[in-house]
This record gives sequence, C-alpha cells and structure tokens, in this order.
Amino acid sequence: MASLWQALCLSITLVALPHATAADNPVAAQAEDKAQALEHAVATQTRPAPDEKLTPSEAKAVDPDGAAALDDTLTCLARTIYWEAKGASPEDMQAVANVVLNRLGHDGFPDTLCAVVKQGSERHACQFSWWCDGRADQIKEDEPYLAAKEIARRTLNRQLPDNTRGALYFHDRQVSPAWAKTFVKTAQTGKFVFYKPQNGAAR
Repeated sequence: MASLWQALCLSITLVALPHATAADNPVAAQAEDKAQALEHAVATQTRPAPDEKLTPSEAKAVDPDGAAALDDTLTCLARTIYWEAKGASPEDMQAVANVVLNRLGHDGFPDTLCAVVKQGSERHACQFSWWCDGRADQIKEDEPYLAAKEIARRTLNRQLPDNTRGALYFHDRQVSPAWAKTFVKTAQTGKFVFYKPQNGAAR
C-alpha cells in the first residue's frame, strides 16, 4: 500500500509542475538530448550505446503537464501516440509509434520525428490528422499520456519490436480509404490496419 501511495504522489508531483521547460529541469534536458541521440540512431540505422537509452524517470520529466510546444523528439512521439491511439491497447500504441519510427529517415519522409509528425501541414494535408485538425494539442488525461510516453520511451530505446512489420501507413479499422488498395497490408491490431508501398517507396 505504501509503494502505491508513493507512486501516486510521484505522479501527482510530476503532473503538477507548472509548465516546466527543459531549461528549468536538468533531468528533462538530459532526456531530450538522449531522445535526440536515439532519433539520430534510428535515422542512420545505427545502434545506440546502452547509456544513451532513456530511463522511465527521465521520460516522465519531459513535458510533465502535457502543455509544452512540440519541438522535442520525445514529446512529438508521445503526443502522436496519445492523439492517434488514446484509449487503445498497448499493442495499438506500440504500432503507431513504430510507424512514426519507420518513416524516420525513409525516402520521402523527414529525418526528425517532429518533422515526420508535422509533415504536410504546410499544404494542410497532414500525414497525422491530429496535428492540423484545428484543435488544441494539449493533453487532457494524465494517465493515457503517461502510458503513451512510456511506449514512446521504450520504442525509442528499441525495446519493443516492430509489430507493424515495416509499415509506413495505417488507418482505423472502421474506415476503408481508397489509397489502401495500392499498398501491401503488413499487419493489423485491434484498432488499426497497417501498410507499406509495394515497391518500398514512400508517397
């Protein structure tokens, strides 16, 4: 019972920080640096050093109240998981994270996670619809965001397998977009269906 109370107090403390920035928090600054190094390793297809991997406490220190600007690797990935798969299973969240990482550095996609997430916004044709749907991007539920952030951390650390089998695209199972017919289906989760181009090229 004591450990549960301690965990709850820690969670409340982290959430209650008043719009802390990485400059205000050395742990968050270190985490953002690590996340950027992990991002670079994915983009260049290299293996990160063990000491570069993000710890749970480091990840929690970044954007603790879900209100920061989307300009660091971990926040961009965690917010995408949150808004695309909030309330879905860990498998669904893991798959969304893997699609973002699969796009990173791939031909036709940018070489930073934030740029991948924001791609198309200049044409009002976002790759991830939540980014330019006109709604506020701040987090509304703490627990789902912490879950999304943990999935983001573990995916960046390469501690989770790619359960999409190399997918670059996905859609909700409740819809049947015309573009899906031109791609190869790679995987399916409880909420989503995943695809990659037939020749491996992005569009």
